[in-house]
Amino acid sequence: MIYHDLPWLTLKTTMLGVGALLIVAHLLALVKAGAVQAWLKKFPRSREAGVVLSLVAGTWFFFLVQQMDLGDFTPWRETVKIGTPIAAVLAIIFMPDFLAVRALGACTLLIGEPLLESAFLHEEKIRLLLVTLTYAWIVLGMFWVGMPYTLRNQISWVSASEKRWRAAAFAGLAYGALLVGGGLLVR
Repeated sequence: MIYHDLPWLTLKTTMLGVGALLIVAHLLALVKAGAVQAWLKKFPRSREAGVVLSLVAGTWFFFLVQQMDLGDFTPWRETVKIGTPIAAVLAIIFMPDFLAVRALGACTLLIGEPLLESAFLHEEKIRLLLVTLTYAWIVLGMFWVGMPYTLRNQISWVSASEKRWRAAAFAGLAYGALLVGGGLLVR
């Protein structure tokens, strides 16, 4: 357990926070559909987003290496801590294509641990809403890191028709509302 010292990382606050984020993001996608679609279509090749997200992922990974028990790899801790910022900078320099997607995938993989940790050992079945969403994000994150063009294809598919776009936005709104409702029910 890496994040157990954070008193605000509870199942209740996590479900409420993720639910609120889903509601805001999907409401924005409904209200400003054209602008959001245009931004999403540019995102996979956005150099600025790629640099920012790569630095976020590198910093987050550095923090994890510093905090977590590495088991048999503990003697390598200092080497990995030195190599992490170097790897982040080298990725920014030498992997410019779809850097934003790869970095988003890395951040998605990193966010999975605190989300799952907040639901760990809770009896409430409602936690499965958060756990299911988290594992879906983890699987997507793996694809985005390994095959970054998949996000571009996913964005193209969902924005190809207004019907798909609205269905996806309403599905996100509904899932966010379920998470918020579930978060209010958690002790």
